[in-house]
Amino acid sequence: MRRSAGRLAAAAVAIVIGTAFVAVTLLAGNVITSTTYDSIAAQYTGADLVVRGAAPGGATEDAVRDVAGVATADEQLMSYQQLENGGRTIFQGVLAEPTDPAVLPLTVTDGALPEAAGEIALPTDVAERLDVAPGDQITLARNVLDGDQEVDEQAWTEVREKLTVSGTLDDPYGAFSMMGGAAVAPAADVQGWEADLMGPGESSGEPATLLVTLDEGVDVGQTREAITGAAATAASNAGMDVSAVDVVTPDEHAESVASEMTGGEDVIFTTFVLVFAAIALLVAALVIANTFQVLVAQRTRTLALLRCVGADKSQLRRSVLFEATLLGLASSVVGLLAGLGLGQAALAVGRGMDLGVPLPETITLTPAVVLVPVVVGTLVTLVAAFAPARAATRVAPLAALRPDEAPTAARGAGRVRLVLSLLVAVVGFALLGAGVALSTAAGEPTTGLLVGVAGGVLSFVGVLVSAVFWLPRVVALAGRLVGASGPTARLAAANTLRNPRRTAATSTALLIGVTLVGMMSTAAASARITMDAEFDGRYPVDVTVSTDLSGSGKDATPVPAGLGDTVRELDGVASVLEVPATSVQLAGDGVDEAAQVIARGMDPDEAASVLRSTESLTPLAAGTAVVPENVADVWGVTDGQTLTLTGPDGPLETTAAVTELADDAVVLVPDDLATLDAAAPTTGLWVGLDDPRDAAAVVPTIQDAVADTEAPADVLGAAVERASFQQVIDTALGIVVGLLAVAVVIALIGVANTLSLSVIERRRESATLRAIGLSKAQLRGMLAVEGVLIALVGAVLGVLLGLVYGWTGAAAALGWAGEPAIAVPWRDVLLMLGVALVAGLVASVAPARTAVRTSPVEALATE
Repeated sequence: MRRSAGRLAAAAVAIVIGTAFVAVTLLAGNVITSTTYDSIAAQYTGADLVVRGAAPGGATEDAVRDVAGVATADEQLMSYQQLENGGRTIFQGVLAEPTDPAVLPLTVTDGALPEAAGEIALPTDVAERLDVAPGDQITLARNVLDGDQEVDEQAWTEVREKLTVSGTLDDPYGAFSMMGGAAVAPAADVQGWEADLMGPGESSGEPATLLVTLDEGVDVGQTREAITGAAATAASNAGMDVSAVDVVTPDEHAESVASEMTGGEDVIFTTFVLVFAAIALLVAALVIANTFQVLVAQRTRTLALLRCVGADKSQLRRSVLFEATLLGLASSVVGLLAGLGLGQAALAVGRGMDLGVPLPETITLTPAVVLVPVVVGTLVTLVAAFAPARAATRVAPLAALRPDEAPTAARGAGRVRLVLSLLVAVVGFALLGAGVALSTAAGEPTTGLLVGVAGGVLSFVGVLVSAVFWLPRVVALAGRLVGASGPTARLAAANTLRNPRRTAATSTALLIGVTLVGMMSTAAASARITMDAEFDGRYPVDVTVSTDLSGSGKDATPVPAGLGDTVRELDGVASVLEVPATSVQLAGDGVDEAAQVIARGMDPDEAASVLRSTESLTPLAAGTAVVPENVADVWGVTDGQTLTLTGPDGPLETTAAVTELADDAVVLVPDDLATLDAAAPTTGLWVGLDDPRDAAAVVPTIQDAVADTEAPADVLGAAVERASFQQVIDTALGIVVGLLAVAVVIALIGVANTLSLSVIERRRESATLRAIGLSKAQLRGMLAVEGVLIALVGAVLGVLLGLVYGWTGAAAALGWAGEPAIAVPWRDVLLMLGVALVAGLVASVAPARTAVRTSPVEALATE
């Protein structure tokens, strides 16, 4: 190994980069999963356990707090209040301050959290709009129900009180971005405000969510069971559905939400961790194997010389395998350390950039992160050395000592290999198609994804194994196109055919990297389009401005005149739909007798101008009421049933059409709404943005416009939450594509390594050419053309394979989201081809320098 250090360095570099690639991939998978889950479960980020479906009020809190091992338990209560200052009015959600401030997903940017009654901490942007700072006072305007009056004659009294701003808050995870952020006030104050909205003996009736922290060292499983029992007992005592009580960890909550978003399939972990880790291992394995096989092939004559002096075949085989084991182990350890360093550096850089997604400060080491790269790097190196070691021991010593090229490198491949490789490729592509069909047509995304991945791996292996048969011919065909430029180019083209294995190994290295980068770029482009369609259905309205401050709409006031026109003129706003509404009573078979909801009126054609997806309003027509699923679940409405709506001007009989519309009101055509209330006021604006990705910048300007009217209106930016999820997806895809760019680096080193080894192999040939008149410049040109030919062919074929794998992969992974889109990332394709061109030239520089520095007489001497 000491005498062959120079040659072994080529294989060592590939192993180091390959194992570093695997380590960084596994680290990135952990970051992607944790970041995505943190974003989804942001509201519960500081809790150990989350109690969902609990009975509201203090009974559940007290019961959970009495459980041994529970440190704190607080209901996550938010009250929407009207805040005023300097002629501006903002309708803001205010959180009850928990016992343990660490439970809050908010960070204090200035001042402090409230410490006494009458204090409030505001989101930074809200404080700016109200032009206040810590220590200033704002006005809280709220309505109080006079409980002494009868229910049908309820009177509301406006109460105005001063609150002192204790601090300003940031929402790093976007936990409350859809609600325009969250303020924080003492729990007693928030509970009092909510109690003032209800009559004697009334309760909200809505299930509560409790955030629980545990003492250190407690048994989480046992404590969880005890909490579940306590919460279920409290729910039973309150007459609520006990089966709705659920105790989960924040990660479990995130997983369930992600599963709901992906049609019940946890594609976050499967797609970005398991699949990508498998791809990383395949890249590392193939590149290491290619490099080491060529390296051992160049040492065939040395091994044969050892046989001449008495070494038997088993000794040579063991020596080669032992050498490979040492090389693989040492290089894998170095690669692991390099990968960990790169991962930590990437986190440091990422935290300094405005990615919109908080990243952890340090990498998380797991047994898989530490062991898998080392084991894989060592085993792959060892396996890669088997075939060359066997081939070297089969060569007759005297034949190997002849001054010819190494027989292992030049010998043609067998027909068995051709047949088997083609069979594997055909089966793989068939499985790839089956995976797409299972995911899209059969509705089995998980099975389809696994079958598709297996098909992709098999077909790719089949293509790579058979490359020795067809790839040199493709390179030669491309060589004919450049052969007309002169004898140097013709020599380069001829050289690509003289040694099929060498050409295939060299071009395959770049083909691997480009295929995988092309695959992920194509999949990312297709996934963005597919996910945009999914988001369009999930968030059809970008921003809503509403004065319907309660679910019944009784206290709704008209939107200020001219506000719609003002919002239309704001930068980033594409369209505005003014929506009239009224309060109606629902009646029908099985419908709750107390069902009172808001009814909105809109023309389907006008709604299409502002909605990103009209699918949820497709049934809207005269005599049909579109009922959102959440409203139907609360009041017991079923799809297709007859509903009687009663408004201020009388009743209306309609047919219910339950859809996935994201709203809390039923929707009617304008004529039907007029039947219920001819004077229904405009109580809402539906706002469409030019680009929902700009929501974080546009929504605050809409909030400013609303605040200037002093109207008690609520601004909900669904597009902000949508943009947050899109940011997470884009960041995850960016990490994936960035990691696969490492595959191109590995491929470039592979090209340079194999070209360097081929120069060593052709020392006598190059010397002969020099002796008959080939100049140094022409020799450099020949190697440059050869490198460019091999690199460009590998890149073009890699792009084509990448497009196929990207399209099918996106279809298999995102089949749950409907018909997947097909996109071609032209910018990335042109960039990859340009990089391949430059790579071929760069890869030939060092080998050419070696070739021209060797004198013809020295190279022609018999070794």
